[in-house]
Amino acid sequence: MLDELDRQIVHALEVDGRAAFSRIGQVLGVSDQTVARRYRRLRAEENVRIIGNLNTWRIGAVSWYLRVQCTPDAALSIAEALARRSDTAWVRLTSGGTEISCVTRSRSRADTDALLLGKLHRTPRIVGISAHALIHMYFGGTESFLRKVQVLEEDQVTALLPPWAGDPYEEVPDIGPGDRALVTALARDGRTGLPELASATGWSETRVRRRLTELRRSGALFFEVDVPGSALGLEMAAMMWLSVAPHGMVEAAETLAGHPEVPFVAATTGSTNLVASVVCRDVAALYGYLTSKVAAIPAINHIETNPIVRTLKREGTLLP
Repeated sequence: MLDELDRQIVHALEVDGRAAFSRIGQVLGVSDQTVARRYRRLRAEENVRIIGNLNTWRIGAVSWYLRVQCTPDAALSIAEALARRSDTAWVRLTSGGTEISCVTRSRSRADTDALLLGKLHRTPRIVGISAHALIHMYFGGTESFLRKVQVLEEDQVTALLPPWAGDPYEEVPDIGPGDRALVTALARDGRTGLPELASATGWSETRVRRRLTELRRSGALFFEVDVPGSALGLEMAAMMWLSVAPHGMVEAAETLAGHPEVPFVAATTGSTNLVASVVCRDVAALYGYLTSKVAAIPAINHIETNPIVRTLKREGTLLP
């Protein structure tokens, strides 16, 4: 589990994933060598990653939450194949290992059809697929779960914010091949240096630096810290699929978004209209959460809770 300084460093990187170690050290009152050494250890031992992502909502793409039912003998191999795809994230086995849940992002109808109507439907041993378009995010994406685990003081957070934080978004620039190469490199490691990014894109370091600023100021590119729940002492994870009365959906979703146990909640299409992920200390804590906080939301008509058996891929990380 992360100690206090580890959590401070992780929180600092959540504020600005590309903040210089010297700036983080200055804010935390430790040396930049200490920050760098701690970060290297967190990457190596805890699989903590800084991930650069395109903001689906800002660039006009569509995110889908897929539920793929498989025969028990095939679920793992199919999940592994989905995890290797560049357009998937959060690939997990649920429901006793017979269902795969994952997020996929499509920029066009053709991309969506290729996966949903082509590849998956032709895959043997898949017995059912449901695809839920994410139509509104209440928490998640650019808002990280780590912000709920407040560690730094407000003045420390302010000192770490990028200079454009709080400014209105600028117009989203056209996303070209060079940008895609840039984001691909940042998805592997959001702290990749300018020389390596220049090599990946074929641009100069000056152009890379300028483009990073443009994409971030427009809200098209953001950075997040990917931390395993176990590193925070949270061993139990589950998905909740909720049917909520339409008149109470916004209130219910915003209530869930305010719970410290919920890293992600969104409105979806399909037979249920809200999906949320939950992380708790253990099974008993999950039971307590469902029977107290969730049970107190009056507009919820039905809830399906699926414990996560295994995570094969988080936001940008293909797990061993």
